[in-house]
Amino acid sequence: MTKLSVNINKVATLRNARGGNNPDVLAVALDCERFGAQGITVHPRPDERHIRYSDVYDLKPRLATEFNIEGQPCPSFVELVCKVRPTQVTLVPDAPDQLTSNAGWDTLTHAEFLKDVTQTFQQQGIRVSIFVDASPEMVEGAARAGADRVELYTEPYASGYKVDREAAVAPFVKAAECARTLGLGLNAGHDLSLENLHFLCQRIPWIDEVSIGHALICDALYLGLETTIRRYRECLV
Repeated sequence: MTKLSVNINKVATLRNARGGNNPDVLAVALDCERFGAQGITVHPRPDERHIRYSDVYDLKPRLATEFNIEGQPCPSFVELVCKVRPTQVTLVPDAPDQLTSNAGWDTLTHAEFLKDVTQTFQQQGIRVSIFVDASPEMVEGAARAGADRVELYTEPYASGYKVDREAAVAPFVKAAECARTLGLGLNAGHDLSLENLHFLCQRIPWIDEVSIGHALICDALYLGLETTIRRYRECLV
């Protein structure tokens, strides 16, 4: 069964808008676990505009579920992850000033870099997932880099879902089948929601984990966090 990892970046964004510690990022993360989340995801960027490096250190000893740290593997990020040693690190090709992740790695162009970084993390006992577009070629490149998993960048699926969900999901099924053939674990994330999540998991039932933040936190404003997490978990059945 696909696991739900809740990305709490938006909670940190709200906290940072006013300073102080309201909402409390650690308390929300623990509540997410209590309400049924099977993992917590954070994406600490160098400018710390949402999750701060200090948040990562605070979260690690308190979480009971899987901890996934995603981000661009710049030197400070690599140092942070190696010190914290989460369950999983997800390598994302973000520029420092990027608003949000909007593409996967070119695993062919950056093959040697990804291989070196992957080995660095795996030597610390950390599972490595590489963020890729829904392209068998990019999935194959991630496998050659030594990744344990790939995370499919699902914004194109979410954008196309309302127009033609079968056409939208088709390249993701193809990439997912490639990952399975290569023995890679499979994650998915970006713009997944209560509207489109269930269909994706129906068509690709071997997804190991989805990471969802923006839509889930938006839904929680209306439904409450506990009900929202329950409803997302229901989409994964």
